[in-house]
Amino acid sequence: MSVPSLTLLRWQFDLTWSLFEYHLERLETADFLWQPTTHCWSVRPGSDGSWTPDWADTEPDPAPVPTISWLTWHIGWWWTVTMDHLRQRTPRQRTDVEWPGAGEPTVAWLRDLRTEWQALLDGLSDVDLDGTAPFPWQDETDHTVTHMIGWVNSELMKNAAEIGQLRLLHAARTYARTS
Repeated sequence: MSVPSLTLLRWQFDLTWSLFEYHLERLETADFLWQPTTHCWSVRPGSDGSWTPDWADTEPDPAPVPTISWLTWHIGWWWTVTMDHLRQRTPRQRTDVEWPGAGEPTVAWLRDLRTEWQALLDGLSDVDLDGTAPFPWQDETDHTVTHMIGWVNSELMKNAAEIGQLRLLHAARTYARTS
């Protein structure tokens, strides 16, 4: 991959993050666990005080509406695993990625992941960007590290939009009840 391609991917990531940051700055603690419907995926407190995300190995039909808590855990999970792959480390299991909790702990966690990702992108001089990326395409071998970086941008933008929409809906419902 040429330097201009990496420059474009980095620009796209920075743009996506700025759109996400708009919502991160405005999230209230109550937004995270708000369930817009009864058919939701969320994270739930375990008996040991940790949080357990709802999960099914086969996505239910209809798909549950995710909460902001679930979406933020999901970002942390796929991003952590992507960085493990990029560093050629054994990727963590889904159950090993813990959600830090509603509010500032999760916002700080996501910002730390961003900083870690930026450092990884800045250090890609030793990585074959045209080499095969095993994640997230488990069984396919024709996707490159460049594809994986582009996928991170797309997945982040999708999740940021979902979080933003949920935040706005929760704010609108709260406003309607108090007006």
